Amino acid sequence: MITKEQIPAVLDHPVLDEGGKKIGEAKHVFLDDATGRPEWASVKTGLFGTSESFVPIRDASLVDDHIEVPYSKSKVKDAPHVDVDAGGHLSESEEHRLYEYYGMRWDESWARANEPGEGGWARQDTTGTAGAAGAAGMAGAAGTAAGTGMGTGEQAGRTGPGYQDDAMTRSEEEMHVGVERREVGRARLRKYVVAEEEERTVPLRHEEVRVEREPITEANRDAALSGPEISEAEHEVVLHEERPVVETEVVPKERVRLTTEEHTEQETVRGQVRKERIEGDADTIDDPDEPGYGR
Repeated sequence: MITKEQIPAVLDHPVLDEGGKKIGEAKHVFLDDATGRPEWASVKTGLFGTSESFVPIRDASLVDDHIEVPYSKSKVKDAPHVDVDAGGHLSESEEHRLYEYYGMRWDESWARANEPGEGGWARQDTTGTAGAAGAAGMAGAAGTAAGTGMGTGEQAGRTGPGYQDDAMTRSEEEMHVGVERREVGRARLRKYVVAEEEERTVPLRHEEVRVEREPITEANRDAALSGPEISEAEHEVVLHEERPVVETEVVPKERVRLTTEEHTEQETVRGQVRKERIEGDADTIDDPDEPGYGR
C-alpha cells in the first residue's frame, strides 16, 4: 500500500510490473477524495514516453527506488485512455471504466476495517460495480514535496473537488530526426572477351634465282674440262623464303575489384511541430464611483 507520505518517492520513479519489467515513469498520483488515500498513478509509457496509462496503487509497494504493481506491463499499457480535467480529477464515469478494467469492486467491509465511516475500493478477480466513492484527485510533486509548508489537511483540500491550479502547463512538440540505411542500387563487375586487330611489322627474307656467267680462265679451266665434251645436263637449286607465324599467350595485366566509399552530405529536413501558446487578458470591472458607470 502506498501512503500519502510516500508520494514524493513515487513521482518520477520507475514503475515495475509483477514480473519485474519496467512499465514507465510515475508522473501523477491521484487521491481518493473520500479517504485521501493514493488511489491511482499515471505512468508514462511508449518509446519516448508519449503515452500515459493509469494503474491502481492500492496494492502497490515501494521498493528501494521504484514501485511494484501486481499487474503485467501489457495490462497497464492497454488500460482505457482517460483525459484528466483542468482541476486534475478523474470523472466518476472514467473511474468506473478503470475499476472495471482492472477487475475491482466496492467493498464496504474493507472500508469499515480500514477507514471507519468512509468508502473504499477493493480488488477482486471478477468485474464488479463501482460504488459511490468520490472522484480521485491528482497530487503533484509540488503539493506533496517536503518543505511546501502545507499540512496534511491543506494538501487534501488542494486535491479535493473544485480545486483549480493557478498555473497552466505549456507544452511543445520537439522534432527528432534520425537516419535509416536503405539500399539504393547495386554495382557489379563483369568480365567478357573482345577481339581487337593489332599490327606488327616484321622483316621477311626470300631467295631468288640469278644466272651468273663467267669466262673460262686458267683458274677454272680444269673444272670446265672435267665433264664430257658434248652432253646434256640439269642443275637444280632450292629456293627459300620466310613467312610470318602468329602465336598468342595469356599474360595477366591487372587486378580489378569493387570497393565502396562513404560521402557525407548535409540535407535540411523540415517538419511541422505543434506548440502551445498562452495569452492572458483581463476583464475590467466598472467602479460605481466613476462617472458614466452603468451607461
